[in-house]
Order: sequence, then structure tokens, then C-alpha cells
Amino acid sequence: MTTKPVVNEQVKTCEHGISGYCSRCAEEEFNIPKELTFIGSALLLFILGMVFNNALHSTPYSWAEYAVLLSAYFLVGWRVVWTALRNLTHGNVFDENFLMTVATVGAIAIHQLPEAVAVMLFYKTGEFVQELSVSRSRRSVRTLLDVRPDYANLKTDTGLEKVSPDQVKVGDIIIVKPGEKIPLDGEIIDGQTLLDTSALTGESVPRSAKSGEQVLAGMISKTGMITIKVTKRFSESSIARILELVENAAARKAPTEKFITTFTRYYTPVVVFGALLVAVVPPLFIPGATFSEWIYRALILLVISCPCALVISIPLGYFGGIGGASRKGILIKGSTYLDALTAVKTVVFDKTGTLTKGVFKVTNVVTRNGFSQDELLRLAAETEVHSNHPIAQSILEAYGKKVDPSVVRDYQEIPGNGVRAQVNGQIIMAGNDRLLHSQNIKHDDNDCCVEGTVVHLVVGGKYAGYITIADEVKEDAAKAISSLNRLGVKQMAMLTGDSQVVAASVAKQVGIDIFYAGLLPEDKVQALEKMKNTTQEKGKIVFVGDGVNDAPVIARADIGVAMGGLGSDAAIETADVVIMTDAPSKLPQAIEVAKRTRTIVWQNILMAFAVKGIFIALGVAGVATIWEAVFADVGVAMLAILNATRAMR
Repeated sequence: MTTKPVVNEQVKTCEHGISGYCSRCAEEEFNIPKELTFIGSALLLFILGMVFNNALHSTPYSWAEYAVLLSAYFLVGWRVVWTALRNLTHGNVFDENFLMTVATVGAIAIHQLPEAVAVMLFYKTGEFVQELSVSRSRRSVRTLLDVRPDYANLKTDTGLEKVSPDQVKVGDIIIVKPGEKIPLDGEIIDGQTLLDTSALTGESVPRSAKSGEQVLAGMISKTGMITIKVTKRFSESSIARILELVENAAARKAPTEKFITTFTRYYTPVVVFGALLVAVVPPLFIPGATFSEWIYRALILLVISCPCALVISIPLGYFGGIGGASRKGILIKGSTYLDALTAVKTVVFDKTGTLTKGVFKVTNVVTRNGFSQDELLRLAAETEVHSNHPIAQSILEAYGKKVDPSVVRDYQEIPGNGVRAQVNGQIIMAGNDRLLHSQNIKHDDNDCCVEGTVVHLVVGGKYAGYITIADEVKEDAAKAISSLNRLGVKQMAMLTGDSQVVAASVAKQVGIDIFYAGLLPEDKVQALEKMKNTTQEKGKIVFVGDGVNDAPVIARADIGVAMGGLGSDAAIETADVVIMTDAPSKLPQAIEVAKRTRTIVWQNILMAFAVKGIFIALGVAGVATIWEAVFADVGVAMLAILNATRAMR
């Protein structure tokens, strides 16, 4: 069995305990008032330098002009210059900081101080807008997932004690009052309430929860007080994993980002040496050409060629896409997978819990020999009242009335066939088709060929009819399949451990043509491998599942998608994309977000190269001055940033 390769990324842990990218560190480093102070002070000095330029220039050695404009230059440009010098000592020469430093120092050398300040001022302004946009997208993600509870009401021998969720252990009992956030994953042992799950799943409609049900950290108890037995420490809870997932999402680079990073390593030296040739060669071979004129043109070339529009807007575009998807309840574990979703051609689904709800439900009651539906359902409920089997529980739920256990006597199981009991003096048997044949019960042959799970009832030796029980298909499953077809997914399949008959029924309902039934976890992996090797469609293969048995095949797929609302920990940890609402229709939404993000990123790339190409030609020809260069570079960067923010909407 082939497994998905694991990328060993070396990441550092920050003071907040986050490995890799930490938005809290980034926000602390990006201080808006401080940045505005630097930009505002530099702008004021720049305006003074421009308005009183002649007077400042007329001072001895132009010291006043240097004092005012160099102060403005270093207020906004010291970090760029320092970064360029620091990178030089580490062997990282050709980056945008190096380009900006060379261009502006050259402008100062030929006594074009206003131009040098303008380059740094506009660059700093562009950086500020970029950081502001990224900060907002970070906050949008953190607002969606900012559900880390501040405290837990721990039940002790002396009463309730308000403690940090990190101090609560597995097995401890906690109390959650109306309006409070559930601090840790656990099981309700007392009470009932309506739960607001919107922060986790995106669903606005509260759901009811009662004793015996599992609850997750981050949900909010709306109406009642509940007592919870903790099943996981906070560090292992659902919300802790989700927070870490989103915080680290931006640390993973998509192929397009890697292309840009690689490209600038070649692009920058070409630009620098090209500018050097422009500065040196024409004065040597063109009559009347001066070094000062062609050095000025070379500086223009350097300023225009700075790739800041690309290095700013592309990561912002991907982060915006991840943030936009998270608003929809779709958590994508990095821009690598966001990019990969644009190339999906095959989608493979698990059945139970993915396309279906994963719960037994009575779907049909068919009577024979004069029995009514209500009577048949009542007799079945009374017969099964002592059973804890999921099928029995679904019959009791469908009956919906209280059953008096005292009416049932001599309850006994018939191994492999069903159960037998005396109900109000009548002998009733409930079981499968084998029960009918083993007891020689007269019935129609067609009653043996019913799809799904069937419970046959025999009352006093007479066949009374049957009840069909099935796993209900999710409301949006068929819609998800049609939407994927519309988005260009060429092949869809279903893998399940259920029977051939049940698998065929579900596949028909949702519109899937290919399915494999009766599979163990290792069989699912082999089936996926077979599809990867035989499919005619070139592109990525997605597998969507929710259970522990799906983890191996999720890991093997090009893109593994887990149903995260009620899915298993193993599936969620292994997956590349987590759908928090358990809705299959979120998968086409994720693909739409990915394609929109890719389009925006490539729009920025093409726009930047087109504008820069035009102005490089104008600059070399002597038509564009350094002022046009500044506006061209900063203008493209600003347009690219504004375009990139569309990915967040």
C-alpha cells in the first residue's frame, strides 16, 4: 500500500505556543498607530522638503535639504535598508529590499532626494495597506473561531470553582450555565439545552442536546444548564485543533507562491545587471550620452522592476481565500490544498455519515393480512422495548409513544434471526427473512426482496408485515453531486462497507454511477488506488469521509476531505480540508472558492508584468521619469492588493 508522502517542514514555535505562522505575533508586530505615526511624520517632512526645496537647497552644502528629506527617508525606509543589509550578510542578495535600497541610494547619490523619499514613502504606504488588509483577514478568521472559553465551572467537593480550561482533566465534571460557552469536549450527563453551534459549523439554527449526547468546546448553551463529563483535555478538543489549523494555514505555500519565490531569485539579478548595463554601456557607445542621464534611467528601471506588487498580493490572495472558505464552515489546511482544489477531476465519497446521516430511521411500514400501520408499529415497539440495538431504538423513536415494559414477557433472542416475546398474551416474533423461513411462516416471495434493513413481524403465527429501516440520505447530497458536475468534475464514485443492495439504493438517490460495496478500510485504499491507475481523467482525486475507517484512504487521496462536525478525530487530523457543517454541498463551494482565488492571483501576476513591461520600456527610452516609476510600482501594488481582497468576500 502506497501512502501519501509527509512533508517535513521545520517550523519554530512562538511565545504563544503556535508552530509556524502565528497571527497573534503578526498583529503584535503590526502596530497601526505606530505605523501611521511614521508615515504621517515622513509625509509632513516630504511636503516641507518639496514646498521649500529651493530654500533648503540653497543652504551651505544643501545641509537643510539633506536633514529634512533624509529624516523623512529613514522614518519610512530604515526597515527596508536594514533588511537589505541583514540579508546581504546571510547571502540573500537579490530581493525586493535590495532593489528598493539600490534604487533610492542611487537617487540620493545623484541628488534626487525628493524622488528617493517618494519611493520609500509610497512603498511604505503600500506595505501598510497590505498589512492592514491581511490583519483584517486574520481577524475575520479569528472572529469566526474566537471561541476559546476563558473559564470552566469545575464541580468539586466544596462546590463550583471557576478555573482555566487547561486545568480541567478528563473525567472531571463541569457545569455550563445558559449563555456560557462549553469549555471542553464532553458528554452531557444531566440537563438539556439548545446549542448555538454557529462558530464551529456555520449553522445559524440551534440544535437540541440532552443527557447522553456529545458536545464540543466552543458551542454555546442557549437555554438550559447542563452538566458535562469531560472526555478530552482542552489541548485535544475540537476547537483547539481548529484554532491551530487556521493559525498555521498561511504557513503552507501553494505552488504558485513557490513559483513567485523561485522567480524572484532569477528575476532580481537579471534586473540589477540589466540596470547596470543600461547605466554603463550607452555612455560608452552613444555619442553625447552622459553617465548621469543613463544612471538615472537605470535607477528608474530598478524602481519599476521591484516585484513588491507580486510579493504583497499573492500571499494575501491565498490567505483571503482561506479566510473566505472558513466563513463558510470550510477549513483548508493551507494554500497548497486551496490550489490543488482547482484541479479536481475525480471525487470519491464514503457513504455512512458523508452522503447519509449515519443514523437508522424507519422509512416505511408495510402491512399484510389486515393489520394497520399503527398497530404494526406498536407491536414492533413493544416487542423491542428491552433491546438496545440501534434498529430497535429507531423503531421506538418512530413509534413516539411511551411503551409499558410490563406488557412484555418471555423476551428471548433467536440468534441470527431476531427476537421472540409474549406481548399482552400474544406471541410476537420480529426479525429478518431467515426468521420467516425457519419458522415456516407463510408470506409473499416479494416480501423477501425489499431493499435496505427490514424487520418482519409475525403475530400469533401469522405474517403481519414488515418495517424498513434505512440510513437517511442527507438533504443536500444530490445537490452536491450536480454542483460538482457543473464545476467540471468528470467522475464521482462511492466506497462503502455496507451491502450491495443498500449501496445501490443510495447511489441511485444521489446520482452516482460508480460504487464499491462491502469494503474494509484496506479495501477502500485499494479501490482508490485502482481508480487512480485506471481513470482517464488527469487531475486531482478527492476522497470525502468521516470515520476512523476513512483515515487511511483520506491520507492516500490527493486531497482528503473530512466531515468535521461529527467526524472522527483520525479523519479530521489526516484530512487536508475539513467541512465543519457535515454538508456534502460544502465541497463544491470549496472548489468555487479555490478557483476564484486562483483567478485573482493570476490576474495580479499578469497585471503586474504587463504594467511593468510597458514602463520598463518607457524608462529605458527616457520617456518615464522616476516619478512615473514610483507611481507605476506603487499603483500596481495597490491595485493588486485591492484585487486580492476580493478573495475574502
